[in-house]
Amino acid sequence: MAKPPKQAYDLSDAEKRDLIQLIQDGKPLPEKYRFILFEDKREVELVWNGKNREVCTTVLPFQSLEHVDEPRMEAPELGTLDLFDTRGRQLKGWTNKLIWGDNKLILSSLKSGALRRQIEDAGGLKLIYIDPPFDVGADFSMDIEIGGETFHKEPNLLEQIAYRDTWGRGADSFISMIYERLILMRDLLAEDGSIYVHCDWRVNSYIRLALDEVFGSSFQMNQIIWRRSTPTGGKTKSRMFPRDYDLIVSYKKGDENIFENIYLPYSQDYIDNFFTHKDADGRRWASQTLGDYSADSIAQFEKLGRIFVTKNGSKRLKYYLDEAKGILADDVWSDIRNVRQEEVRNLGKGITENLDYPTQKPESLLERIIKASSNEGDLVADFFCGSGTTAAVAEKLGRKWICTDLGKFGIHTTRKRLIQVQRTLKDSGKPFRAFEVLNLGRYERQAYLNVGGRLTGPQKEQALAQKEREFRDLILRAYKAQPLEGESFFHGKNAGRLVVVGPINLPVGRLFVEEVITECRKSGALRLDMLAFEFEMGLFPAVLEEAKQKGIDLVPKQIPPEVFDKRAVEKGQVVFFDISFIEATPRYHKKDKFTLQIELTDFSVYYTQGAAEAASASLKNGKSEVVCEQGQLIKISKDKDGVVTRDILTKNWTDWVDYWAVDFDYMSRREIIKVAKGAGIDGNLPGLEPPQGELTLPEFEERWTGSYIFENEWQSFRTRKSRDLDMISAPHTYTQAGRFTVAVKVIDIFGNDTMVLVPVNVG
Repeated sequence: MAKPPKQAYDLSDAEKRDLIQLIQDGKPLPEKYRFILFEDKREVELVWNGKNREVCTTVLPFQSLEHVDEPRMEAPELGTLDLFDTRGRQLKGWTNKLIWGDNKLILSSLKSGALRRQIEDAGGLKLIYIDPPFDVGADFSMDIEIGGETFHKEPNLLEQIAYRDTWGRGADSFISMIYERLILMRDLLAEDGSIYVHCDWRVNSYIRLALDEVFGSSFQMNQIIWRRSTPTGGKTKSRMFPRDYDLIVSYKKGDENIFENIYLPYSQDYIDNFFTHKDADGRRWASQTLGDYSADSIAQFEKLGRIFVTKNGSKRLKYYLDEAKGILADDVWSDIRNVRQEEVRNLGKGITENLDYPTQKPESLLERIIKASSNEGDLVADFFCGSGTTAAVAEKLGRKWICTDLGKFGIHTTRKRLIQVQRTLKDSGKPFRAFEVLNLGRYERQAYLNVGGRLTGPQKEQALAQKEREFRDLILRAYKAQPLEGESFFHGKNAGRLVVVGPINLPVGRLFVEEVITECRKSGALRLDMLAFEFEMGLFPAVLEEAKQKGIDLVPKQIPPEVFDKRAVEKGQVVFFDISFIEATPRYHKKDKFTLQIELTDFSVYYTQGAAEAASASLKNGKSEVVCEQGQLIKISKDKDGVVTRDILTKNWTDWVDYWAVDFDYMSRREIIKVAKGAGIDGNLPGLEPPQGELTLPEFEERWTGSYIFENEWQSFRTRKSRDLDMISAPHTYTQAGRFTVAVKVIDIFGNDTMVLVPVNVG
């Protein structure tokens, strides 16, 4: 008689003693015990170091930085005043979302926060497309063209941390990153929704198994092979078959999902070989079997002259070319080219979508996916949006969208691209939606600081506190500040000014600045330097003005990455920079006292990346390199004799400006966030686990953040085709006399934004 399988209670005494001893010694258990002790026994499973099924449950409020909606009409039509204001700007209905931040925190907050209700009211999330970073050599660095030269922009600190978390342990950390996010995406999808994941040969097998676990192997729809380019004969020799395809793996969430067949146009060869017959009027047709058509249907076809009788007397149906849908698309896509080949193919036609963004995908690729797995009016999402192809195509196809990215440059590229789409749709009389740029109000410290391992809660807190102390000490040494002893809120003192250091793991936001101002007032401090790697988008200048009104001289300073270079710290070579500075001037109309324009008259930056002296010393003869020093891009060249020359590429302050925009009545729209009733200042309910499974959200209440939303009413920006900028806005006419606050936002060539407020009097 066969012996039944061993269960946990069948362990021998020796096995029990071994298990107890291993646990007491803190050693890992042998693999065999995983199948003996636990009920969850998958036949095939992807296993990696540190695997667990816990996902982020942090719920943070979204803050609206900017609202973009190209005015559609001079005056709204009757019956549209509830949707549009007097300038045709959208007031109600779904507003598309472009979100800056860590997509793990974004997904968790979308899943269980106030925006979830908006998503459900919009019909639910029907389609997700993601193109995660599947290249272990990929990072957030960018090549920026200026003055005919290329400057290599290094990633900022948050982007470096994201890269470390994705690839720090190689495949283990990549799988861990994508696995948690896939679970959150599945929970956010509608029951009839689907997901498409773009990958290549490096991570395809990992992603397939992760998707099998998260969605179930029976819910896989396709593994699509996308051949990126047309063979050109460029390579004449290789040590392997050249790789020229990516994979797109698709899964559905439930038994029923949205899917529309896609038909491709017939090639001329196919038409010539298949549609070989012609009627007297010249209509081309092919014949096909009558199959399962009923006798009545065949009789009807005969009346219409659609039946063809062959030489042997059998009846066939005429299939006309002008009625044919085309060839049904299968899972091998060789008719869509990469962005650069599409640009070459359209050379001379004035058509280009190439933004020189490293991971940009062609719009035709996303068009096929969105048309196949969503309907017009549906909500689609991309949580690694890069240059914004998904958003651009969704807007053109009449879909609602949510797109997110951690990189500021990606968010900025997408914003410009979507404004161009709005303009094009507006000019052609087609509908489009407003979109808003959002970010998370604050981040959880532990989200970035990698305090993990087998630590208890108190041990994690202790390790976190120790890391923060070491971080602050390093920054203070680099800033040449004297540390303050004791439990002071402030961290140091430098030349009669107090110093506070922002957190390493998140951008300094409004809440942190408000806390700084409060502590200054408590202690009577009047002068303070605030050091940070990153400041929240849209933070300045409002908070500085608030501090000034309370008698506090608050100076924000950017911490350079060089603080992590111990030699630079020891030699006193680390330079902290002021934030960027904008000068904008109102130009009043000579005759119309209600009309004015805004002129951008100055913009200063203080970045440094790469040491000019070190670059000069390390350059080989005959080579050159571009570095950024004290707000100037400098080309350093060394000729064949070793003579070094320096050429400043940013010859004018306007060279730094990539985009600028104006809100002519900045304080007209308060920034309101929705937080759970009873939540703390960060929006989280203490001790309450966000809901899992069914949508049972807590009650939310509205709170004013104390800030305002930037209503993007006019903008000018550089594109790949046109590098020109308008330095004075279009005229704006106010409807009433009074004092208004104009906000001017500038985004530099690195994607960093700065804002200034300009008071104006009209009437």
